[in-house]
Amino acid sequence: MRPRRALELVRAMAEQFPAVLILGPRQSGKTTLARTFIRGSYYDLERPSDHDVFASDPELALSRLPEPLILDEAQVLPELFTVLRPIIDDDRRATGRFYLLGSVNPSLLQSVSESLAGRVGTVELTPFLSCEVDDGVDLDAHWLRGGYPEPCLEDDAGRRVRWYEQFIFTLVQRDLSRHGIGASPTEMRRFLGMAAHAHGGLQNASELGRSLGVSYHTASRYLDILEGHFLLRRLAPWHANLGKRLVRSPKLYVRDTGLLHYLLGIRSEVDLLESPRRGASWEGYLVEQIITLERLARVGSAFWFFRTQAGAEIDLIIDRGVERVGLEFKCAVSAVRSDASGLGVGLADGVISRGLVVHAGSRRYPLTDRIDAVPAREILADYERALG
Repeated sequence: MRPRRALELVRAMAEQFPAVLILGPRQSGKTTLARTFIRGSYYDLERPSDHDVFASDPELALSRLPEPLILDEAQVLPELFTVLRPIIDDDRRATGRFYLLGSVNPSLLQSVSESLAGRVGTVELTPFLSCEVDDGVDLDAHWLRGGYPEPCLEDDAGRRVRWYEQFIFTLVQRDLSRHGIGASPTEMRRFLGMAAHAHGGLQNASELGRSLGVSYHTASRYLDILEGHFLLRRLAPWHANLGKRLVRSPKLYVRDTGLLHYLLGIRSEVDLLESPRRGASWEGYLVEQIITLERLARVGSAFWFFRTQAGAEIDLIIDRGVERVGLEFKCAVSAVRSDASGLGVGLADGVISRGLVVHAGSRRYPLTDRIDAVPAREILADYERALG
């Protein structure tokens, strides 16, 4: 089992709360993490025999089975959460009793918020981070392949393509159909492809809808569902009364670059090097890695991007409350002062406290008194030391 950075947070939550909810996309390693590091009785609620244990009388099963209990794909039986509440309240001091694993964010979080507020700690488990893979998969390979464990560790491009084909087929046939999506598998595959081509740009649901032949509202619903399945990220814009016209639409990203590259037809490092989408891919890769590392390192950070109608832009703002750090991502082996122009605007307007231009090279050096050029490898390998 490869070390997962989220494990420390899972253990901390289990020491504080009676239940721990581990969320993440399918095939991201939730089951492996739970079965390897958590001692308890494991039940997969998508397996008919395990489902039947809880379906007929969940209260009896939860009260009689030895704890801790690990319930995988917990969103399949939302009635469990109503029953869990009184069982937990019978002994609120006992912690680490129930581990709930799920891959569908909206329905699961709604059930939890309605039934288990204050009784559950939530941890998101993403696919492998760059710092979670060994030297056999360097940063460039991880960027190309993405973090889903199987394709990440697979050297053969054809086998990676087949894995993503089956991943999307299963997603459409099994998961999305449960939400009443009327689109055919072919139409949903087209929609995912269009979202990939919009990666790193401002969300435009009307344009996506027109391209697919559906309404704005239908396209927005598709985006909501794909975001809820941890496939897309919508990064909100920074808003402040600066006396400037600011962009107000979120930016859209495919969260895993392996999936992004599959949808864009990028199969090799040469394809990626030659692709016009290379810069947007690099930006999305670092947005995802850094947001995940920040959330594992600190509680309460918020994330934004900044763009004025005049074109000044900061790719990512980490809002820690006491300070805001601006990051600009440069897909090149070095950075120059002009690459920090958007960060300079943010500093002058009080949007950020300091700035970093994150590049693909190997040297760290100052660009101005409050802006440094920093290698991506340094940040991803030792996040807290590199970012501060």
